[in-house]
Amino acid sequence: MPIIDLRSDTVTKPTPEMRRAMAEAEVGDDVFGDDPTVIALEERAAELLGKDAGLFVSSGAQGNLVSLMAHLARGQELIAGRQSHIVLDEAASHAVVVGASVRVMPERPDGTFDLAAVREAFRDPRDIHEPITGLVAIENANAHTMNQPLSVAYTQEIAAVARDGGVPLHIDGARFWNAVVALDADARELAGPAESVTFCLSKGLACPVGSVVVGSKDFIARARRARKLLGGGMRQVGVLAAPGLIALRDGPAGMIDRLADDHANARRLAETLAEMDGIVSAGDIAQPAPGRLDPARVATNFVLFKVKPDRAAFIDAMARRGVLVVAFPHGQIRAVTHYGVEAADIETTIQAAREALAEIAGVPPQPDPPAGNLAGAAA
Repeated sequence: MPIIDLRSDTVTKPTPEMRRAMAEAEVGDDVFGDDPTVIALEERAAELLGKDAGLFVSSGAQGNLVSLMAHLARGQELIAGRQSHIVLDEAASHAVVVGASVRVMPERPDGTFDLAAVREAFRDPRDIHEPITGLVAIENANAHTMNQPLSVAYTQEIAAVARDGGVPLHIDGARFWNAVVALDADARELAGPAESVTFCLSKGLACPVGSVVVGSKDFIARARRARKLLGGGMRQVGVLAAPGLIALRDGPAGMIDRLADDHANARRLAETLAEMDGIVSAGDIAQPAPGRLDPARVATNFVLFKVKPDRAAFIDAMARRGVLVVAFPHGQIRAVTHYGVEAADIETTIQAAREALAEIAGVPPQPDPPAGNLAGAAA
């Protein structure tokens, strides 16, 4: 049975062109700074985001970590979201490696922080009992808010708060390009207010591995040293950078514009799931009380939902029908659309969900809803 894997956009496979580019990549020794393919990728990333320089790293987590190391001194503190990847999903590297504490901020349903609360979170550097605030970090887009993209205007506002506090702004942009496409924004404008930005190549852009960090030349020099300290110096790594150059090409030849297809597929899935008995949205930061899944919150490629009565049974029933979804915090289930998942796969997923819900409820599957109820599903 063919598998439709919606667990994450990290499961994407490289395109045939990417595989050929890997085999044919011109390489050098990146630690010596002479791998031409890596250099080209770093320059391309910096150009697209309007920064001076870039650094190719093995993962988004490493990109965030070298950024924190470049920005923060031991004993300083960063301000970051309570449900951010830096706080929840990077093995406390900010504490273990950087030696920095974190002051967490609650995210609002759209992923933003209350700006007044951020101002109040800055420590008093005159008080020897308190750590010194050294960085503000935001995540664009945050997975726990249904991957809501943060706007250019908000990014400018939070950057102004950071600037008023005398600290830089870092954007964890694991899915930065999903935000760019969903907002129909200029990438330079979205990245512009931040002193550093990371973005993943290995999620929706379908590369097999890697992320890029961009910023000023001085910042990237510090981040490069941090990467070496972490054992991240790589040699003939142009074979991994080559797919990134393909992904970052302009227009249909690249992988950025096609993210709109993933967003449309996710919206179609959410529109239909929302009409099914047994599908609810509950326990997340947007909707703490049980209620109907709101498809309007599907702005990018994430669909978060809850089922009743049994999440584990639903996930298992979906897997037996060839559709993989994954358990997510707050009792939710996550389905993520990506390269390799086509519109027809979404229809298969919808039918599998109907059958799985019927199975765990012990009732016959629901019929297809009238076509009129699905108007705008692919918008």
